[in-house]
Amino acid sequence: MTLHIRFDNSYARLPDRFFARQAPTPVARPALLALNAPLAESLGLDPAALAGPEGVAVLAGNALPDGAEPIAQAYAGHQFGGWVPQLGDGRAILLGEVVASDGTRYDIQLKGAGPTPFSRRGDGRAWLGPVLREYIVSEAMAALGVPTTRALAAVASGEEVLRETALPGAVLARVASSHIRVGTFQFFAARGDNEALSLLAQHVIARHYPQAAGALDLLNAAVAGQARLIAQWMGLGFIHGVMNTDNAHVGGVTIDYGPCAFLDAYHPAKVFSSIDQYGRYAYANQPQIAVWNMAQFASCLLPLIAPDRNTAIEAATESVNKFDQLYEYAWLSTFRAKLGLARAEAADAALIQALLDRMAALGADFTRTFRGLADGTARAEFAEPEAWDSWQTDWTARLAREGRSPAEAAAAAARANPGVIPRNHRIEQAIAAAVAGDFAPFHRLNAALARPFDPAPEDAALAAGPAADEAVRRTFCGT
Repeated sequence: MTLHIRFDNSYARLPDRFFARQAPTPVARPALLALNAPLAESLGLDPAALAGPEGVAVLAGNALPDGAEPIAQAYAGHQFGGWVPQLGDGRAILLGEVVASDGTRYDIQLKGAGPTPFSRRGDGRAWLGPVLREYIVSEAMAALGVPTTRALAAVASGEEVLRETALPGAVLARVASSHIRVGTFQFFAARGDNEALSLLAQHVIARHYPQAAGALDLLNAAVAGQARLIAQWMGLGFIHGVMNTDNAHVGGVTIDYGPCAFLDAYHPAKVFSSIDQYGRYAYANQPQIAVWNMAQFASCLLPLIAPDRNTAIEAATESVNKFDQLYEYAWLSTFRAKLGLARAEAADAALIQALLDRMAALGADFTRTFRGLADGTARAEFAEPEAWDSWQTDWTARLAREGRSPAEAAAAAARANPGVIPRNHRIEQAIAAAVAGDFAPFHRLNAALARPFDPAPEDAALAAGPAADEAVRRTFCGT
């Protein structure tokens, strides 16, 4: 079969200073490791053609289909609070954009496709571990209902990548509603390029927020999108690990799964990322980091919000300050659903926090505790069960006030709380097996994560927390 991709490359039609035109660097022996057939079909692509020799060559970066305009996007960013005026796609190349049957526009990007002008002396490659991690976690997040980039395919390069040692190389074909970041705006704001800022804002409005009438509406929409997104992360015990402004998507999408991780035992100060030495991006810090990122976005938009700078600052500040209220509403909605509640009460925040405090004090597993509300096993997650008992009394009384039976609450909790998540130790086990040539654990994990709220009985082991010798305490970026 011949591979056909109907590209319509709107970003590549922007001025050349938005990107560098760069073709992928071919790899030695491309071999398909995984293909997301349902995603391919939703994009109007033929999975059989993608799995064939011509398709694998495209997914590896060894061939370009007609209509592709490969580019590496320019951006800047604050990394752990420190300003870097030029970053950009150092190992990712955007092949082009397709428009799905529902009218949504998507990027198709190759990650690990070789060096670009933004590589900063890097090799532009990816090794197998981070490719499989991003494939697993991004697809799990999609199944969990979280806005996210997606994994279309993973391809082995047949080459070694040198990190601390020689590792097998791979390329991830990534799909996203765009790859536009706060750092993209910062790149032009730092250069005083108001024309580029205006063009970029128009592009983002058309692509993500067509209802927005201008830059202030764009900022309001982005702030609201971030509030909803971070509340979803918190409700899943997800820690991004590297919430730099170049990883903050202006469309409210989770992007760049590097040292990300999910909580096992709950603690608000939990950090997994090996590069987050001071806990800047700890679990509980994520909402305020999102505010900080949105403030940087607001600063970029000031010339577009109003001619008078003071007027623009006042309007932008008011917009960013809405985050806390929007986030609180989204967080409460998320956790009320997790508790099986249907209505709001003023004391709900205290009820939720009381459970979280007990979980933190006793090291209760985050996912299993909340899922235990559905199947009656939550008490077993507490080293001191009486801590659960006292909270359960308050919860039962709360259910009674809204006339909801425990059975009704359990059914609602089952719809809001996944039974299986991408456990850190399971991801590491799948990567280790794949490096040794066994991809069965990787495929089994992906299959289970595709139905997180309705796990199959044979996937019960994947829902378990790690044994002491399995616990993952540090995760790594892989670059």
